[in-house]
Amino acid sequence: MYRLGSVESTQDEAAGLPAGSVVVADHQRSGRGRHGRAWEAPPGSGLFATFVLPPGPLVVFAAGVAAAEACGSQVRLKWPNDLILGDRKLGGVLAEVRGQKALVGVGINLSWAPEGAAMLGQERDALLDRLLAAVEHWAAARPEAIIARWRELSWTLGQEVRVELGSEVVEGIAEDVAPDGALIVAGRRVVAGDVIRVRPSS
Repeated sequence: MYRLGSVESTQDEAAGLPAGSVVVADHQRSGRGRHGRAWEAPPGSGLFATFVLPPGPLVVFAAGVAAAEACGSQVRLKWPNDLILGDRKLGGVLAEVRGQKALVGVGINLSWAPEGAAMLGQERDALLDRLLAAVEHWAAARPEAIIARWRELSWTLGQEVRVELGSEVVEGIAEDVAPDGALIVAGRRVVAGDVIRVRPSS
């Protein structure tokens, strides 16, 4: 495991390392999330790590399950890769395939969170130890086991949602996650997009 201070991104630091490597940093100057969005947090305020894993269609789901379990029983998963605590975003998982490797980044708010987000309030090294063990377990798990556990931890399934697919919007009940990780909304497969819960009007 490589433990670093301030880096541009743990994803970038891990890019040249072999499978099985882990990079952890105190601070990311250019951390990123989905769709190239910036992930910013003060130094030492969160867990920022990248795991170098064999590529696979469910690697982001396996890492999400691992992160949720490491964080504790109150944490749930929003499709496809967000960690949710108390209906607020706690962190996220980002997977990038580069050659024969998957760089799987995990970011979790511990002692600071942006406005409207959640923070876990746990000690970083203890959380990291749990996360290392959980990632090792779930990265080697069978695909059907990963999806089954993801369903159990889901914050999305059973909810009425709106999925924004560029210029198109799909609305309906999030019914299931397919074996390949696609979200089934009102009978339709969704493989990418931003999922928003539709709150009933009071």
